[in-house]
Amino acid sequence: MSKVHRDIEELRTESPRPETPEPDSRQGRRNPREAGVQLLDDDGAISIQLESCLKHIFAKYCTPKPSSPQLKKGELLEPPEGAYLSPEGLDSWARDTNGAPFDEATKEELLEFMDVTDDGGLTFKGFMQVYQLQTENDEEETWRDLSAHGFDRTLQLVAARREDSDADPRVTAQSPS
Repeated sequence: MSKVHRDIEELRTESPRPETPEPDSRQGRRNPREAGVQLLDDDGAISIQLESCLKHIFAKYCTPKPSSPQLKKGELLEPPEGAYLSPEGLDSWARDTNGAPFDEATKEELLEFMDVTDDGGLTFKGFMQVYQLQTENDEEETWRDLSAHGFDRTLQLVAARREDSDADPRVTAQSPS
């Protein structure tokens, strides 16, 4: 083995960042093994864990709203059968996820290529299609989206956005004097 080849092999095996995925690693499967979850399953489909997170996110913005009683900490919302994102729900989801609503071109693309109702509402199937494509192409973007909605790298809901909670724990109730 030549000296140059041996040096390259040593660099590969003694990487200062061994947890960094190889360039040919599949998108959606780059989460550290010890996390115990991946965004995509072995067949490249959305994992069961990611689907649960996406249902929760979708349910926060869908029409009709979920009719679930008060959730306990860590419990996830479920969208009702036939739910969809109205144009307002789509804008709210995009704003909470990316900081701004989608532009008209992006909305038209979603309506053209994703599963929508006859009236143009994005269905949960369409929502899943969005995340399937995004995760296949840019896994980190999906992780950022999940983080924006309070999920950690183990896909556990660890933080609720203040706007989503009924009360801000930092504010104490004061009785009128």
